[in-house]
Amino acid sequence: MEKSTDTFLFYLGHPAHYHNISIVIQQLSEKGFKIVLVARAKDVLFELLKDVPYEIVYLKPRKGKSKLSLIKTVIAREFIIFRLALKYKPKMLIGTDIVIAHVGKLLNIPSVILNEDDAKEVPFLANYGFKYATAVFSPNSCDISPFENKVAYNGYHELAYLHPNYFKPDKSKISKLLIDGEKYFILRFAELTAHHDDGKNGIDLSIAKKLIDQLSPFGRVYITSERKLESELEPYRIFIEPKYMHHALYFAQIYIGDSQTMAAEAAVLGTPSIRFNDFVGKLGYLEELEHRFKLTFGIATGNPELLFAQTQALLTDNNLKEEFGKRRDIMLKECIDVAQLWTNYFIKNRKK
Repeated sequence: MEKSTDTFLFYLGHPAHYHNISIVIQQLSEKGFKIVLVARAKDVLFELLKDVPYEIVYLKPRKGKSKLSLIKTVIAREFIIFRLALKYKPKMLIGTDIVIAHVGKLLNIPSVILNEDDAKEVPFLANYGFKYATAVFSPNSCDISPFENKVAYNGYHELAYLHPNYFKPDKSKISKLLIDGEKYFILRFAELTAHHDDGKNGIDLSIAKKLIDQLSPFGRVYITSERKLESELEPYRIFIEPKYMHHALYFAQIYIGDSQTMAAEAAVLGTPSIRFNDFVGKLGYLEELEHRFKLTFGIATGNPELLFAQTQALLTDNNLKEEFGKRRDIMLKECIDVAQLWTNYFIKNRKK
């Protein structure tokens, strides 16, 4: 058993960030390490953390959406993380925010940024975070050049919690969605308000309504959304505990959305997915899932007709789920146990 006095501090800025490290913090805790989570109010993150057995520091949401607001928020977080680092004396700072790299550098604490986006698509995080971090954990398919502190691996963030070693799909968790044995589809609408989302578009009301009309003859349509839904779409909203969303995603017939994270989650679960946003062709890990393993489809927002055509092609494939299950098996054989890699690295490279 490792020394239980050693602490790891994780910064969480989004629900996906908690999913990424959920297995890792469990493994670390089982080895006797103390876990401190710092969580920013974002979407359903606080709800996900409701029953988590670790010490949690909750942060207020960002005020406003301007660049000035972003700068003020970052400065405030710098002071908060600095004070928490002095209080808990963590052996490593881990997360997706530039502040952990800054505080780590200042206090001589190893810092690790968990990143799945190519550097050119997240310039703020890259230029002000990667540059100062001890290491940046990214898949082989992710290009973070010119930074050279990448710890590369053959896999994806999503496999850190959705690998079959850890995730066991369970229909009993989503019984409310399974009505009369009908197939169902999940639509996901992201908020697209992060600093790297500036100028990026996704699924608007008109396209959403056309998709619902197209999918409805084949099964039920459920919507999950970060942003406020229009009144016409509200009846389709999914009501399910956030911690069970991946069970819903696994058993869905098709996922369609403007969130790349959930598209990747669907892909590694073997659920056919279509992402419709302006990041298509720009993120290496999704390009690999699409073109190497053929588990997802990316369509740019300038071509909605292709979106409807691809949807129709999937709807009329009678062996859809079986075929994608086989593709998933191929992907899993070529990827590593990401959670185990992260856990081993954190323990080995923590501050002595």
